[in-house]
Amino acid sequence: MTRDEFKEKIKVLIKQVYKPDFLSAEDTVTLDAPKFPVLEKFPSLKNVIIDLLTDQYEIFITDIQWVAPKPTTFRIILGNGEPFMLIYTPRSWVAQIEGKKYYLLNLSEEEAATEAISRVLAYGIQEDKEGEAGAEAGAEAGAEAGAEATPAEEPAAEETPTEA
Repeated sequence: MTRDEFKEKIKVLIKQVYKPDFLSAEDTVTLDAPKFPVLEKFPSLKNVIIDLLTDQYEIFITDIQWVAPKPTTFRIILGNGEPFMLIYTPRSWVAQIEGKKYYLLNLSEEEAATEAISRVLAYGIQEDKEGEAGAEAGAEAGAEAGAEATPAEEPAAEETPTEA
């Protein structure tokens, strides 16, 4: 075996050994990560959310948080920042919206829960902290202006007792 044949044999062996297994020509790479990975772990949760909102629930929900393992509880954060809870029970799901519980096994309560979510969504977007701070500063400035208009009361001068 000559030196050139030996080099070619090594090159072929290196290509076989160091062949990348994770990517091949027919594999495609997707960068589409699911917006709510919790829904992949709990498919029944996705069905409940679709029943309560619509199949376009992603427009109205900003986050889904897994809060507790037993009973399995999820906090759904709506687009306006308002949360509601979905609790899994062996018989059905329970929605807790604004402190009231709706047992989703009953159609009438499911409809009431849908209306409650609609009402919460109608509250609108919460003001950010800067907006609240600006409003508070304006209120304080108004209070100070009112204080300047009315003079502050001064305590009366102390009287010294006189002996008779």
